Amino acid sequence: MDNAEASPVIDFHAHYMVEDVLEQCHQHSPATGFGAHPASPGIVRNFANMQDPERIIEDMDRMGITKMVLSSTTVLSPTSWAEPAVENAFTRRLNDVAADWATRYPNRIIGSFVLPLQDMQLALEEFTRAVDDLGLRVVNLSSNVRGSYLGDPAWAPFWEAVQDRDVAVFMHPEGPKCDWFQRYGFWNSLGVSFEEAKFLASMIFDGMLDRFPHLKIVVTHAGGYFPHYMGRLDKNAKNMPGNMKNMSRLPSEYLKNFYYDTCVYDPGVLSSVLKILGPERLTLGSDYAVGETDPVGFIQRCPDLSESEKRMILGETAQGILAL
Repeated sequence: MDNAEASPVIDFHAHYMVEDVLEQCHQHSPATGFGAHPASPGIVRNFANMQDPERIIEDMDRMGITKMVLSSTTVLSPTSWAEPAVENAFTRRLNDVAADWATRYPNRIIGSFVLPLQDMQLALEEFTRAVDDLGLRVVNLSSNVRGSYLGDPAWAPFWEAVQDRDVAVFMHPEGPKCDWFQRYGFWNSLGVSFEEAKFLASMIFDGMLDRFPHLKIVVTHAGGYFPHYMGRLDKNAKNMPGNMKNMSRLPSEYLKNFYYDTCVYDPGVLSSVLKILGPERLTLGSDYAVGETDPVGFIQRCPDLSESEKRMILGETAQGILAL
C-alpha cells in the first residue's frame, strides 16, 4: 500500500435519501420535470442504496473510501417548493436521519444538515438545533432560495451564524427551474453547472466574501464553468469598475476563498482546474450514488499530481475543512 492509499480518503460529495421525504418531494424535482414524468431508470436504480447506511458503507469499502460526508439529494428530493412550516418538517426529518447515521457509524459517516431557508427565523432555529443538539458540522445549501442567490445581502444573518459557529458549507444546487433545461436532460448535464456559476458570482459580486472572509465553502463539480472564465469577468470588472462596488479584489482573486470537489468526470478538466485553483483547493467528490464510480482511481491516475498532492485531495484537505 502506497502513502496515498494509506491516508484517510474522505468523499465530500455523497448523497443519502429518506424514503418518506423522497415520496413527497420527488415530484417537485427537475429529474421528474417537476412532476411531468418519472425519473430515468438509471437514476432510480440507485435510490435503494442511498436509503441504507450499511449499503452505503459496503460501497465505500468497494471504492476505497474511509469516510463520506453525506448530504441530502436536493436535486432528487428538493424541499424548497413547500411552504416554510412544511419545509421545516422535511428538513428536521432529514437532519434527524443524518445525525442518527453519523452516531451509529462515527468512523464512516459524517452527517450534514439542510435548512428551511425561506424563513430566516426557522432556518436559524434549525441551524442551532442541528449544530448543538444533533452535533452536525456541515450545512448543505442550494445555490438560491426561490430565486434569491445566497450572496444577496438578505442572507447576511445566515452567513454570520455560519462563520461564527465555524460550520463548513457544502453547496449543491437543487437544479434549474427554467423549462428550457428540461430539454435533453440539460437540467443535469448543463443546469447544475449554471447554478454553481451563479452562486459563486453572487457570493463574490454581492460582497459576502468580504463581509465574511473565514467561510469554509465546498462547491460541487469543481465550480462548474465558473473557474474557467475568469479572464472575461476580470476584464469586465476593470472596464466597468462600478460592478466592483462590493469587492476589494478582482473576481479571479476570490476563487481561492472556496474549495471544490473533484467530480468532473474528465481528466482534462481535472488538469485544468488543478492549474487554475491549485490542488490545495480541491477535495474528493464522487456524487455517490449517481456519479463517478471510481473517484479514488480518478485522482490516483492523474499525471499532474504528486503523491503528497494526491493525499491532500483524497483526504487531508477535507480533514482540515471538517476540523477532524
